[in-house]
Amino acid sequence: MSKTEKQKMLAGELYRPGDPELQLDAAANKAWLARYNAALAAPVSERHALLSEHFGHVGKGAVIRPPFFCDYGYNIRLGEEVFLNFNCVILDIVEVVIGDRTQIGPAVQIYAADHPRDAETRRTGLEFGRPVRIGRDVWIGGGAIILPGVSIGDDAVIGAGSVVTRDVAAGQIVTGNPARARP
Repeated sequence: MSKTEKQKMLAGELYRPGDPELQLDAAANKAWLARYNAALAAPVSERHALLSEHFGHVGKGAVIRPPFFCDYGYNIRLGEEVFLNFNCVILDIVEVVIGDRTQIGPAVQIYAADHPRDAETRRTGLEFGRPVRIGRDVWIGGGAIILPGVSIGDDAVIGAGSVVTRDVAAGQIVTGNPARARP
């Protein structure tokens, strides 16, 4: 039996993003984003309820300050007391997991969406995803970019404006573009 484009997407395989089922999911997400981002002045408890209705998991006390942007929402899993500041973007075509008490600064971008490296395959419009996993008690400074497939260990610190291209070990501090461990 062949897989649907959504099943391929969720498995991290090459898929067609223009598939009608995925377009319906994306349209539903856009409607949800409009509601969520309009709730900036709403109490945190109301915004938490909105997150809980749409995301894969939302831990107790998790907060995302609007505006916020994502592809689908259902692939995002937030631990307890997670905080994302204004203007964060999560491209969640596959799972993005953020551990308990992790704090993410403004304008951070987390990319799980990826593209084929060879131009011929890219021209077909196919895409794929690689999961992003961020541990507990991580601090990610404003404007940082986390690339597809990256895992960040517990207690790590990502400096503001850093571009994280590879895994970060637990407790490690990285800065720069590309992000490198501080001595």
